[in-house]
Amino acid sequence: MENTINSALLSVLFALLGFILLFAGYKVFDALTPTKMSEKIFEEGNVASAIMAGAFTIGLAIVVAAAIS
Repeated sequence: MENTINSALLSVLFALLGFILLFAGYKVFDALTPTKMSEKIFEEGNVASAIMAGAFTIGLAIVVAAAIS
């Protein structure tokens, strides 16, 4: 029982770590682009910016998942 609880807590910890790394990576990506991606996506409805941000997020998520595991 104790082993199961430890495994669950570690899973939650790694999920939080992955989320934090993914969020930080997106913020760095957003800072390196010439315009604010969130404004382009949510205010202007720019689909190309949304696709680029989504592709970057998926790629970064794969790297973070491989690094954590």
